[in-house]
Amino acid sequence: MKLSIQRYTKLFALFGLLVSSSLAYSQEADDDFFAFEEEEFIENEIADPFEPINRILFAANDKLFRVLLSPVIKTYRLIPVSIRLSISNFYTNLTAPVSAVNALLQLDVPNMASEASRFGINSTVGILGLFDPATRWGFEQDREDLGQTLGHYGIGHGFYIVLPLLSFSSLRDTTGRLGNAYLNPINHIWDPELDDWIVYQGLDGINDLSFQVDNYVSLYDSALDPYVFFRSAYLQTREAAVNR
Repeated sequence: MKLSIQRYTKLFALFGLLVSSSLAYSQEADDDFFAFEEEEFIENEIADPFEPINRILFAANDKLFRVLLSPVIKTYRLIPVSIRLSISNFYTNLTAPVSAVNALLQLDVPNMASEASRFGINSTVGILGLFDPATRWGFEQDREDLGQTLGHYGIGHGFYIVLPLLSFSSLRDTTGRLGNAYLNPINHIWDPELDDWIVYQGLDGINDLSFQVDNYVSLYDSALDPYVFFRSAYLQTREAAVNR
């Protein structure tokens, strides 16, 4: 019975891991993916040569999300918000070095110093990042990632990509994820077994989605063409992040 529970736990964590590279990571630097202006949507704002395949993946992703992941998230949301926020803070803090390096690559020294200070403060006073005293002390979060850095230097998206399980991305930002993973300190100080890594990443994805799932369902169901709607939302969010 114990092995069965562990098996199902890891399966759900794996699903959360895959989704964590989507809604939770499609905004790359944890931007507010659902904060955008509908009136700014434009058709054909990015090359989409694989649109027929992308649409199939997008529809399949939605079905998998609603059937498999949504019930898990609803159960997970029984955990108090304060605890889920601390979990989110912990994972966000681990990406602060990634943000600091990318700010430096963009020659944004003040933001680099702020992100480095946030990491130091929240890792110590904030108890391994579970709390965020840095924000209260005036070190506002302004996260950067390699996709933004490439955009900062004029490299365009290339073309739009829908990756399995709700992942809105582009050639540029997908490439940037590889660099972000390399810069993440957890990948250099921890060498976990595959099962442990899946649970670790899966918790991050499920926890992030526990704050966003209602917005996703509402926007999907109200959109005339959900595919175009979320493509535009993704692009607008990333454009704002690059220009910020």
